[in-house]
Amino acid sequence: MFPKWFDKWNRDNPTNIFGPAVAIGTVGGAVFVAALLVTWGQPYATESMQTGPRGTGMSVPEFKVDLAKPDPSIESFLASTSAPVVPQGGEQTAGEARENVPPGLENLTVENYDRLLTAMRVWTGIPDLFESPDNYQTSVGHVMIGMTQNLNEEWSGHVNANKEVGVTCYTCHRGQPVPSDIWYKISPVNEAVEGWSANQNRVTVQSQYTSLPSDALEKYLLDGESIKVHDLESRVAGVPGTDDYPGIQQAERTYSLMNYVSNSLGVNCVFCHNSRAFYDGAQVTPQWGTEILGIEMVLELNNTYLVPLEGLLPENRLGPVYADAPKAACKTCHKGYQQPLQGTNVIGDWPELATTSGEPDYSN
Repeated sequence: MFPKWFDKWNRDNPTNIFGPAVAIGTVGGAVFVAALLVTWGQPYATESMQTGPRGTGMSVPEFKVDLAKPDPSIESFLASTSAPVVPQGGEQTAGEARENVPPGLENLTVENYDRLLTAMRVWTGIPDLFESPDNYQTSVGHVMIGMTQNLNEEWSGHVNANKEVGVTCYTCHRGQPVPSDIWYKISPVNEAVEGWSANQNRVTVQSQYTSLPSDALEKYLLDGESIKVHDLESRVAGVPGTDDYPGIQQAERTYSLMNYVSNSLGVNCVFCHNSRAFYDGAQVTPQWGTEILGIEMVLELNNTYLVPLEGLLPENRLGPVYADAPKAACKTCHKGYQQPLQGTNVIGDWPELATTSGEPDYSN
């Protein structure tokens, strides 16, 4: 391609052009990136929420781009909600005018029942909800209405911790017949071993795709075992893992649960715990109390309302290993946000779902 004299001159006078080329490329790339940052801004800029004293690492950082982006489910919910029609007295009730009215809703006026039924069909993605008494979804729906009313009435300390937010069918379902982020029992997950090791070292949704135990949700949010990492005394009589004396296994299981909670709410450890004393319940943040209530609430939901559904659900709605009913946990409602639907008040227009008495309060 080149004249022979040129090739000979290059052989006789070798020159390293790669070093300068790399340097020029590096500088050019840096200038290009700097220009992008100046023009478009820092794509990974964060904003921190302080949860404790300064200088102790008590903060929860979040990407600004995420903070500026609302939960896409909010718009869908707002499109499905409507203001209640305040009864004036003497109106015909749903129990008198409609068929297959769920228990507890019979005394609603026809107008309020119809608007609630329309909304529930949108929220659950079941267009014929409560049309047929023989459909399993009707029986399940009756249980779910009672569960929702109980949540709003008895667990206000959790669902309304900061302000009125409440819970409706949409909080979990988001327009789908089966909510996302439900879970089933799957342990043991490691067939190659027996005992404790059979619960871990397999990537599962329950372990949040880590090697941590996959039975944390089962043990803590279904069986109600005590959540512990270690004993505060240096020497304790007894055998670790027994006699209410937590061992390494309980510590790993606790870390598995805490990792799940963090991912469910989009937060880190110090959202609830104090960085200088994780173990001390007297030095935690206010969110710790809200979370403890949430754990107790989920225990009740699973054992009182969801586990008994096993006899009502068809086979294709049961778990893949033990054919158990689907169960709830933090992420079933929160979907990665500190508050479900980023704190949108979902109960304000639906007093029918805020009480188990059957007599909604329309005065608000």
